[in-house]
Amino acid sequence: MTFKGLHVYVTGRVQGVYFRQNTVDEAERLGLTGWVKNLYDGRVEALFEGESELIDQMLEWCRQGPSMSRITNVEYYEKEYTGAFKDFTITG
Repeated sequence: MTFKGLHVYVTGRVQGVYFRQNTVDEAERLGLTGWVKNLYDGRVEALFEGESELIDQMLEWCRQGPSMSRITNVEYYEKEYTGAFKDFTITG
């Protein structure tokens, strides 16, 4: 089993549609750790850590988002797994 981190920026209609809470729910369902937050420019930023295959599933989820969202772009950067997080939370 391999682990990795993923830093994601999601653009579109992602604020005011419970994107962050749905992200928490999906990350917890997959057993991932990290955080998610709104940015002042209207995007959502998240950092996920966990099993590589599950991180890939989370990225696919971010490309769709919850039903009320409209995703126009997802930027992402793979990061080294640190194991620094105990759970997945909303921050900022």
